[in-house]
Amino acid sequence: MLISDLQRKDIVNIADGSRLGKIVDLNINEEGLIINLIVEPLKILRRISFANEINITFKQIVTIGSDVILVNLNQ
Repeated sequence: MLISDLQRKDIVNIADGSRLGKIVDLNINEEGLIINLIVEPLKILRRISFANEINITFKQIVTIGSDVILVNLNQ
């Protein structure tokens, strides 16, 4: 799977069902393993954002589906 494939998927928190946004960057260690996803929160009118970026650790990822990545931010 390519990073661009991940960037097209919506990120959804299963704890409350909220859409968090889209992946804008990844932190990868020296072995090439993903440490965490950096998600840009959804914006109103494509310009105004009410939150900073969200860091999601690899352990918080529940599943990666065809069009969505489910995460649990309560972990």
